[in-house]
Amino acid sequence: MVGKRDQRKILPMNRNLPEISKRQKRLLAELKKCDDELSGQDVHRQLHQSESAMGLATVYRNLQVLVKQGLVRSRHLPTGEVLYAPVERDIHHLTCVDCGETTRLNSCPVKHINLPQKNSKNFELLFHTLEFFGLCQNCIQKNNA
Repeated sequence: MVGKRDQRKILPMNRNLPEISKRQKRLLAELKKCDDELSGQDVHRQLHQSESAMGLATVYRNLQVLVKQGLVRSRHLPTGEVLYAPVERDIHHLTCVDCGETTRLNSCPVKHINLPQKNSKNFELLFHTLEFFGLCQNCIQKNNA
């Protein structure tokens, strides 16, 4: 459930120098170390093994701030789990709605699509998401058996 604190609108920001705390810098650095996406629990576990430990609620709260600032992207799995990655990493997936298996796409199918000028005139695009949901080959075979 989203609390009142999380319902605040995104504050205007300077895209060159976003204001982030030391904790948020640690989280961003941890995400950048990994080549794939991480859950909040994965990040928490990695930080807990270092001297940069912080509570799980603090990890999730600060990841949400980084998402709102446009520094981190989030992807919601059919299981409800959320995965995080830096926005520079333009990753898209095919996700099976039955078993949850995800396959990473080799490139971004919408990288070169431009927003129509009348819609994007007063809009600063931070990142985009594109998700495909369906059934993997194993689940198709299992359902047909």
